[in-house]
Amino acid sequence: AGAAAMVARCAAPDPWRNPAALLAAALYLADTRLERNVVVMMPYADRLALTADWFAQLWAESLGKAKTRDGRPAHVGQTPVGALGTTDQHSQLQLYMEGPHDKVIVFLTVDRQPGDLPIPAAYPDLPAASYLGGRTLGELFVAEARGTAAALTKAGRPTATVRFPEVTPHAMGEFFLLWQLATAYAGGLYGVDAFDQPDVEASKQYAYGLLGRPGFEARRAEIEAEPPRPARYTL
Repeated sequence: AGAAAMVARCAAPDPWRNPAALLAAALYLADTRLERNVVVMMPYADRLALTADWFAQLWAESLGKAKTRDGRPAHVGQTPVGALGTTDQHSQLQLYMEGPHDKVIVFLTVDRQPGDLPIPAAYPDLPAASYLGGRTLGELFVAEARGTAAALTKAGRPTATVRFPEVTPHAMGEFFLLWQLATAYAGGLYGVDAFDQPDVEASKQYAYGLLGRPGFEARRAEIEAEPPRPARYTL
């Protein structure tokens, strides 16, 4: 039902009312006009952690192409990177804030966490800790995400945020279809076929040949025909 709801929303002919078209256009323009060729997806919820891995495979495999649909050289595609807030906020944010101007950061936040844990009132004599008393971990994560986005924006780094009211099957269906449709639109903008993976198949065929699968002897012969390369280092 969630997937169907997103398909209906994205059927709007007006691109300003089509969230997948807007998302694809924004990331395409960030890449081609602003040279932001890295997209970081950063969920601020453990339940969404693996969505960044799912997105990385979808975006990389679908859009990283050497040729356009009519055979012209292309060599396009943004590099997707998965991160997890707040863990990678501390391990990677320095790079995102002050490193190369080549990234767009997409945050995923959740308004209502199931079983949200309250933060107990403690250390009344330490203002740097006592202010958290009475808040919840969910509130803390949302504040961390908003604060990180604000800091990146102030530093001139583009961000986007996908907000989940809560993590439900319906919301996940919407999320998956949003990105699948955005990927299809982005393929159209880049002029590439977003629905094939020719070089992934090539690597598999070489592996088949090395392992002796019938019909792939030529692939094995290609690898074995390569002259040995001198070792640069000896361990």
